[in-house]
Amino acid sequence: MQAAADNNVQVIMLMGSDSDWDAMSRCHALLDELGITHEVHVASAHRTPAKVLGIVEAAPARGVKVFICAAGMAAHLGGVVAAHAHCPTIGVPMEGGMMDGLDALLSTVQMPPGVPVATVGVGSAGAKNAAILAAQIIAVADADVARRVADWRAQQVDVVNEKDAKLQAQL
Repeated sequence: MQAAADNNVQVIMLMGSDSDWDAMSRCHALLDELGITHEVHVASAHRTPAKVLGIVEAAPARGVKVFICAAGMAAHLGGVVAAHAHCPTIGVPMEGGMMDGLDALLSTVQMPPGVPVATVGVGSAGAKNAAILAAQIIAVADADVARRVADWRAQQVDVVNEKDAKLQAQL
C-alpha cells in the first residue's frame, strides 16, 4: 500500500467507516497481490465531505485511475466520488444497517444517468471483485497488469480443481 503523499497511485480505496475494513482488507490484499499501487482512507460522504472532495480533486495529478468506495446504509460515498471524479468509480456496498446491506446496494447501484458507479456485490465478496475489476480497468492500458490478472485467474482455476480433487479422493 502506498503512503498517502506518494504519486503514481493507481487506485484509491475510500471507506465510509473503519468498520468497513474487515471486508475491504480483502480488496487491499488482492490489489497488493496483483501489484496495483493503492492507498486506503476512511472518508465519509456525510461526515467529512471536504476530505472526500480533496482526495478526489488531487487524484488526477497523482495518476489515480480508479476509485473503490465502500459504504453501508445510505452508501452515498461512491456516488459523491463519481460525481466529482473523471475516472471509473467502483462501489462496494457494505453489510449492516436495518436491511443488512440491501439498502447500501440499492443506494450504490441506483445512480442518475451520467454519474455511473460500477457496483459489485455486498461485503467481502464484493471487495475482492472490486479489486479484480479495478485491475481489469487498469489492464486495458497496461500489459503487465493484464498478464498479472490473467495469471491470477488461472490460479483460481487451479484452486477449484484442487478442491475438486480433494473431494473426489474423500468419496
